[in-house]
Amino acid sequence: MKKNSFYLLVAVLSSLIIVSCNGLKKMDKYIAELGATATPNPLEVHGDSVEITISGKFPPKYFAKKASVEATPVLVYSGGETKYKMQGYQGEQAAGNGAVIPYKLGKNFSYTDRIAYQPSMSESKLELRIHGKQGSKEADFTPVPVADGIITTPYLMKNDDKAMWSKDNFVRTLSYMNDSTQINFDYNSSTLKPAELKQQDITNLGAFLSAAAANPKMVIKSIEFMSYASPEGEMLLNDNLANERAEAGKKAFMDLAKKMKLTNVPENLFQMSPKGEDWEGFRAAMEVSNIEDRNIIINVLKMTSDLQQREQEIKNISKTYVEIQKEIFPSLRRCRMIVKYDLEGYSDAELTQIGSTNPSVLTYEELMKAGSLVEDLAKRANIYLEATKKSDADYRSFNNLGCVYYMQNKMSDAEAQWKKAYGMKKCAETSNNMGIVTRVSGDRKGALTYFNESGSSSEASYNKGLIDIQNGDYSSAVSKMGSYKTFNSALAKMLNKDNGGAKTDIDGSNDSSAIADYLRAIIAARSGDGSAVGSNLQSAVQKDASLKDKAMKDLEFRKNKDQLNF
Repeated sequence: MKKNSFYLLVAVLSSLIIVSCNGLKKMDKYIAELGATATPNPLEVHGDSVEITISGKFPPKYFAKKASVEATPVLVYSGGETKYKMQGYQGEQAAGNGAVIPYKLGKNFSYTDRIAYQPSMSESKLELRIHGKQGSKEADFTPVPVADGIITTPYLMKNDDKAMWSKDNFVRTLSYMNDSTQINFDYNSSTLKPAELKQQDITNLGAFLSAAAANPKMVIKSIEFMSYASPEGEMLLNDNLANERAEAGKKAFMDLAKKMKLTNVPENLFQMSPKGEDWEGFRAAMEVSNIEDRNIIINVLKMTSDLQQREQEIKNISKTYVEIQKEIFPSLRRCRMIVKYDLEGYSDAELTQIGSTNPSVLTYEELMKAGSLVEDLAKRANIYLEATKKSDADYRSFNNLGCVYYMQNKMSDAEAQWKKAYGMKKCAETSNNMGIVTRVSGDRKGALTYFNESGSSSEASYNKGLIDIQNGDYSSAVSKMGSYKTFNSALAKMLNKDNGGAKTDIDGSNDSSAIADYLRAIIAARSGDGSAVGSNLQSAVQKDASLKDKAMKDLEFRKNKDQLNF
């Protein structure tokens, strides 16, 4: 009896073991019925990571009641593999913390996770690995392939950040005034004295007129003869005397201009400005004089508005009046010659020529203007370098020198100059340009801080769009890039599922590079235009042979194998 009981126990245990093994084996055998699929397939790089969503369904009566599994998506590539997070599932009677799957009904499942992308993953496959447990038994199921490879198109982005140039303050036409010439007259006279015409100020005026005659860029705009009488005698007579002195000054000027061969001064440039009695000049002269009663006289001027009464009050101070006649009045009997003129600066052609050959002779603002005109980058850099050496140099020359270096792809040199400019002044252009070198170095967060500091310029906005592409926010990138039509604006629109807009932008970019043709081929592939895929890839490979191998492996062209006939 005991022997029979022993055999019965063995039989029961054996059947349990067989059932246990059959549970895991059955689940492995019918694993395809889960219908596990990955989205997207192929996988895509998005903001430096590869996100997957795997979904499917455990069918009814599939999941053994006492079984549990650990499901782990694994990206396999040459030289290694990277695991996504594990997800646990278990039957109704299994112990553990996994998601419970009803035996009779089954259950849908969905799983999402992401891993950081690295270049070695470009050629890869994604498989779902399941490890099952049931009682004391464990088994690895057959790996389930769920996705083939990764699309890395976002990494085609170019470093085409938009630099901001500083503007020059060059003024081509400058206005000046020569107000250093004065002719003095004797009491109650408008006669020109030969001695007066030999004074240094007349000599200087002659030199000025001679220079004007020889310089076509010097354009005289007006000649004013401002004449006065000293405040003594009858007011009407003094007014007439001031008129006569203005005419005398005009004659002296015309004689001098003729002598200096300045013959192209039209009559309408002359302005006669007789002022009559010069009480204001009298007051100013009194304030700086050593006359004993000057303060009394100044008070008389302030308190008395009637001109004749003023003169009489001053005459009443008999001793002082003699001093005034001797020391003050002679300097007031005069005619001032005021020449207003414009000096035309260098033309654009002249600035271009001088800047290219002898920039050191130009002023700072002339150099800044010349730098904006010269197209040759080496000459342009030399102009701005010369500008940085000027005593009145400011941040603008350093900023623009950095911009030239950036155009020459000399990033370290550009960074050095931009740092100097930013240190001298934080403004829209210096902050934007510091953002460029910061982004290119890999610090997107720091770059964004600079771009925000720069303000609302189109350049800073575009550059923030590049960061959006790198971060995988394609819709934001499209909005920030505004009206620019560039390789990167086309890339952003394509990644944002706007193939038509992408084609418009790449065609409007005037970018004929090999990589631009390659992007055109991708846009065509996503648009279902097979013939355009072939023609653009052929053009790209002709310009850059290395793109042939890339195209052959690029999953963007997985449906266009017939067009890959290079």
